Amino acid sequence: MLQSLNDAENGVDVISGICVKSHFVKHTWRSVYDHNGLNHVQYPRVISPFPFYYWLWTHPQSWVDLCGRGHDPCRVMALVSHFFKIVQFVSLFSVSTISWPPPFYFWPLFIAGQFLNFRVYQLLGESGTYYGVRFGKNVPWVTEFPFGVIKDPQYVGSIMSLAACLSWVPFFYILLWVLGYIFIILVESKEDPATRAKPHS
Repeated sequence: MLQSLNDAENGVDVISGICVKSHFVKHTWRSVYDHNGLNHVQYPRVISPFPFYYWLWTHPQSWVDLCGRGHDPCRVMALVSHFFKIVQFVSLFSVSTISWPPPFYFWPLFIAGQFLNFRVYQLLGESGTYYGVRFGKNVPWVTEFPFGVIKDPQYVGSIMSLAACLSWVPFFYILLWVLGYIFIILVESKEDPATRAKPHS
C-alpha cells in the first residue's frame, strides 16, 4: 500500500526509486497447493505398474484364471503393461522441462538402452518378455547377447533410457521409477517352478 501511495503522490516507486512501479509475483495458497499437489499426484502414477508386476509374478495362476480360456495371459499382460507405460510417460512429461539440443550423454545412453530393450524382445518374444514361464508356457532358454553378458538386460536398458532424461525430468521421478525396476529385479530373481500357473487347455 505504501508503494501505491508514494507512486500516486510523487510518481516515483518507493522500492526502485524510479518512475516505474515495481510488481512482485503474488502466490495464493491455492496456486501453491495446486502446483505441489499436481506434482505429488504423479508419484504413485510413476510406480503404478510395479504392484501389478509383483502380483503377476507371485500369483500367476490368478492371472491365468482371470484371463480365462481363449485369452493369452501374456498378450493381456502386454496390453495392460502398455497402458501403465503410457500413464508413466504422461506423468513424467507433465513435470518435465524439455530443452533442445539434449546434453551430450543423452544419445549414447538412450540409444544403448533402447537397443537392449529391442534385443531382449527380439530374442524372447512376447511370451518370454511377459512372464510366459510363470504362466505355464514353455519358453526356450536364451544365451545370445545380451543374455549371459548383462544381467537383467531389459531393466538395465530401461534404466539407461531413464538416466538419459535426467536433464529434463526432476531427479526424484527418475529415482522412483528406477527403484521400481530394482524392486522387480529382486522379485524376479526368485522363481519357484512349483508355483507356476497351469494353463487352461
